[in-house]
Amino acid sequence: MKHLNSKIGSQKISRCLISVSNKAGIVDLARFLEKQNIEIISTGGTHKLLNDSGIRVRDISDFTGFPEMMDGRLKTLHPKVHGGLLTIVDNPKHLEDALKNSIDQIDLLIVNLYPFVETLARTSDDEVIIENIDIGGPAMIRSAAKNFKYKTVITSTEQYKQLIDELERNNVATELKYREDLAREAFANIAEYDIAIANYFMSKSENSAEKIFISANLKQSLRYGENSHQKASLYSVGNSGIVNSYQVQGKELSYNNINDADSAYNIVLDFQDPACAIIKHANPCGVAVEKNLIQAFKNALESDPKSAFGGIVALNGEIDEHLARELSKIFFEVIIAKSITKSAEIILKEKKNLRILIADFKKNNDIQIKTINGGLLLQEKDNIVIEARDLMAVSTKKLADDELKNLVFAINICKHVKSNAIVIVNNSSIVGIGAGQTSRVDACQIACKKAAEFNKDDKLVDMAKNGYMASDAFFPFADNIEIAAKYQIKAIVAPKGSIRDQEVIDAANKHKIALYFIESRHFKH
Repeated sequence: MKHLNSKIGSQKISRCLISVSNKAGIVDLARFLEKQNIEIISTGGTHKLLNDSGIRVRDISDFTGFPEMMDGRLKTLHPKVHGGLLTIVDNPKHLEDALKNSIDQIDLLIVNLYPFVETLARTSDDEVIIENIDIGGPAMIRSAAKNFKYKTVITSTEQYKQLIDELERNNVATELKYREDLAREAFANIAEYDIAIANYFMSKSENSAEKIFISANLKQSLRYGENSHQKASLYSVGNSGIVNSYQVQGKELSYNNINDADSAYNIVLDFQDPACAIIKHANPCGVAVEKNLIQAFKNALESDPKSAFGGIVALNGEIDEHLARELSKIFFEVIIAKSITKSAEIILKEKKNLRILIADFKKNNDIQIKTINGGLLLQEKDNIVIEARDLMAVSTKKLADDELKNLVFAINICKHVKSNAIVIVNNSSIVGIGAGQTSRVDACQIACKKAAEFNKDDKLVDMAKNGYMASDAFFPFADNIEIAAKYQIKAIVAPKGSIRDQEVIDAANKHKIALYFIESRHFKH
């Protein structure tokens, strides 16, 4: 942002108004201001704290000549406060009006707002929530921030040290650029605050989807996007997920790294048992669940070691020394885990370009947003986790209860694969994937062929035989069953809903394949 008037220089600070909800650090700051001979005005609980701390402080009622009332709801909404913040001090008419109405200048405003967001997180009591909507604070911030050429506005405890440094450097004055930067942060602060309030009220409306308000914080500017000619940035809208992970080592993450890491993270998030997912170009090329993490990794890698090279690995547990040694044998771009031991860190540090992320593995119900030309598409995340009880046996042949876990595993992975998607599983490991095909028949052929030519210990093993197949959507024709039969697939799970469901069931019965339907479809585009 271009500075609006570079001729306006330092502004001396003689009077300050302090009104803070979060009182951390305010006593030390006020003591500093007092030593600079800055007059301090304050409100309510802040005034009491400063006064009890032995700091000379003037009550807001004394400044305005008007008492605080209505349980503190009304205290700073007064012409003497806003006049003191809004005066253009080199405008003779403004100065004349201020003098005529006994309005003293307020050079510095220090405000942080009622904890509305924090209140939402701890209670559903509407009265308590509404009482924590700040009115006077945002109004004062707007006044001071609008008049940043002449006024300084502090809206965060994190800005206190910077303020002290600025005043010490400039002989108890502030520079224009500093004031403008603070104003920018102030308007962002109240915009975010207002968004939270608006979303709260929209959530209680019958027309809650009529408007959406989104606030996001820049996490980092990326080197480029999907391709080197595209600019890109990473923003955070919550406190979980890959965006809020801790990077232990490695160079800066790229746009594609982050996108793929998120895909891997979301897969293993679905499992309580030790799980590993390996992602390449946003699609899984290996997923396994085992009794321990090292075996889960080995099985996932076996799924498609060729594609796994240069991929992204997610593990829903801790990387120890033994697992680190296995991981270090292959080139991976990124590894995500819940934690890592010091000895494992030392081993993986030898792979200088490897990024290691430690994430919280906390599931949330956030919406997914996709931009389209001129608009946004919103949807809830596909957070359904299919269980054995969700499978409806529709064929003559049935599976034993202990075999159903393979179908359950297959369909839960299938929802993370780009549509049209077919997944084949054997022994709770992926052995074949057909991803992102325009024809379900092609997806089925690819998955079956990969499973039939499974490379295990440098030997081709037919893992399609007696394998378990999942489809992300219904089979429109029986031809997919014919392909499965050709490769001797043992059981299939797919959503119901085709007008030819009976034809599909008949084909499964003909080939003695156990067929199960589920209610939900799981496209991923």
